[in-house]
Amino acid sequence: MIDVSFQTVLLGASFDVDFSAPGQGVTALFGRSGAGKSTIVDVVAGGRDVSKGRVIVNGETFLDSASRIKLPIEKRRIGFVFQDSRLFPHMRVQSNLLYGYKRATVTPFIDPEQAIELLGLEDLLQRRPHRLSGGERQRVAIGRALLAQPSILLMDEPLSSLDPPRKAELLPYIERLRDELKIPIIYISHDFNEVMRLADHLVVVDNGRIARHGPLLDLASDPELSPLIGRYEAGSVLACVIEDHDQTNALTRLCVGKHELSVPIIDAGIGSEVRVRLRARDVALALSEPEDTSIANRIPGVITELVSRDGPYIDAGIDIGAGIVRSLLTRASVERLGLQPGMSVWALTRVVALDSRSVGFRRLPRREDHGQS
Repeated sequence: MIDVSFQTVLLGASFDVDFSAPGQGVTALFGRSGAGKSTIVDVVAGGRDVSKGRVIVNGETFLDSASRIKLPIEKRRIGFVFQDSRLFPHMRVQSNLLYGYKRATVTPFIDPEQAIELLGLEDLLQRRPHRLSGGERQRVAIGRALLAQPSILLMDEPLSSLDPPRKAELLPYIERLRDELKIPIIYISHDFNEVMRLADHLVVVDNGRIARHGPLLDLASDPELSPLIGRYEAGSVLACVIEDHDQTNALTRLCVGKHELSVPIIDAGIGSEVRVRLRARDVALALSEPEDTSIANRIPGVITELVSRDGPYIDAGIDIGAGIVRSLLTRASVERLGLQPGMSVWALTRVVALDSRSVGFRRLPRREDHGQS
């Protein structure tokens, strides 16, 4: 378990932070730029002093002002990955990786061979950092941090300096790290696409305070978080399982509860667990199942709420039995259809709205594969 609590004023900004998170997997600190995410991580690491606070990671107390416990940074065994890789430019990749490993003072939970395989670094070992792409440098930085045998890995916007192709290259490695190692990871991001793909637990930071925290799938559909996520990015995240692949049409069929959802083909085996993000602006509603339409994804549900937003918008929540889907509508459409909570409707979304940024998957299958991806 991760337990973080402190109150302080830093650089004129007030902080009132109190949250707990699981002791393994990815906990995402999400919020707008300047919300205070990096400051929270600095307090966890011991880089910023607070007069009153508590930081405990899996039973190890880093900070407890009530008991006058305050471990220095070097005693906390923190693994850092920053926006820029901060590799040693005069060292080859292999030497960068071994730098922390040779100085570790605890029994290793990962050795160099495992880290190299996990991050796909086999062909990079003899290169120097200036001969690496941005994504390759970040993979090496992650490997170096892991080989220092940290008790917790802190990743501060590790993808923010990368262009979209390099982000797409690096994300599967972080997913694999999440799935195969038991180390807790605190991951800072203001990009909800990254959060959806990587996080198990979500901590929403707003102006130095914790707006909400809890399991990602529970909070992703919370209408109260829509203003923080942004009207055009808000929506819901559904937990699905891959049912089969249609190689002819390059589609994958997913099971979400008792329903089916088609997405562009996914490079994962049948039975793999998948998260799908449905943006509210990509979901339309119908009073009956349409027949003469190109929209392939049609899921029945019941309206749970209609929340008024700024301008002409209404945010609708639809219970589909396996989660809540959100739909961003205009007031005019709500009035024209006579929509009310408790009404049965069909939620409609196009396959093309579910691009690679909308689908994240865990590489460990939930049940035995029945075919090849």
